[in-house]
Amino acid sequence: MKLPGNLKQPYLPSLDNKQLLVECLKHSPVTLVSIDPKLGDTSLRFWADACKQAKKPIFLSTVSGKKLPKQGKQILRNILRLIDWILALFVLLLVSPVMLVLALLMQMYSPGLLFAYEWHIGEKGKLFQVIKFCTTGKQNITFLGFLMRKYGLDNLPKLFNVLRGDMSFIGSNCWALADAVQLSIEDEEQQNQLSVITNLW
Repeated sequence: MKLPGNLKQPYLPSLDNKQLLVECLKHSPVTLVSIDPKLGDTSLRFWADACKQAKKPIFLSTVSGKKLPKQGKQILRNILRLIDWILALFVLLLVSPVMLVLALLMQMYSPGLLFAYEWHIGEKGKLFQVIKFCTTGKQNITFLGFLMRKYGLDNLPKLFNVLRGDMSFIGSNCWALADAVQLSIEDEEQQNQLSVITNLW
């Protein structure tokens, strides 16, 4: 969905109701959604949540076309992807006891959501949700959550993102949705390399 130059967006009931939008997307013949980042963070999250429920991939149009680096040869990409998958699986097996203990402690001392999901931008501008341990209670951060953040333990579930192909140890790029939207609005040139999983720790 894009905002045309000087044309006013016509009123569509489905745009105000997430469930109606989900149903529209489910019955639509489109295979993916390309959305203009100028719509703003709130609208982008609204559409991203709806696309997730409708099982339709969603991309930022400007980011995918201007901000992400060109991809190398397909063979090299496949090799790097395989290395990522093997490395993530190996690390996940090593830290799985730690993750299990953390999950049990979280449920004992602050029952509630185990994981938190944050929208990020990945390869070619595709939106995906980074998986982290939830470190906040009903009102604010818990003491256990504070310790997990301090030592980066809340980021361990991001290994599942690597297994799914959303992130990488060695080259796949992603950054927070709010940051990507701001870059697109200001039309700034990318100055630093985008974060891989180790930079998001």
